[in-house]
Amino acid sequence: MQPFSFQTVYLNKNEIMLDKSNFNNLTAEEKRVIINKGTEMPFTGEFNSWKKAGTFICRQCEAPLYHSDAKFDSGCGWPSFDEEIKDAVKRVPDADGRRVEIICNHCEGHLGHVFVGERFTDKNTRHCVNSISLKFIED
Repeated sequence: MQPFSFQTVYLNKNEIMLDKSNFNNLTAEEKRVIINKGTEMPFTGEFNSWKKAGTFICRQCEAPLYHSDAKFDSGCGWPSFDEEIKDAVKRVPDADGRRVEIICNHCEGHLGHVFVGERFTDKNTRHCVNSISLKFIED
């Protein structure tokens, strides 16, 4: 797999859409989560129990976000990852200061929240991601 670069322009699933006019059209439910920072119900998402090898990408812009080897089962009801692809995910403190939101660093679509210090993995980090914010490319 080629290293990801935010300078790359792409027109298929392996390249990045830098022009917002090329972003994928979203359903009303996808917009509720990705644009309006909603949350899907726990244990309902397509990727919660997903075990295939590949890369999880942003549903809106198709930027690569997580490799499948970073995914683990935290039992929280949403896909969990302990590491993002370098420079792919941005952390933004919630307004109330209680949690840290994670967004796609390219399109700023809402992914979920990140938690540190729970000791689920050696990396001690859990990205709790809405399945609806993701797409998957199998290796």
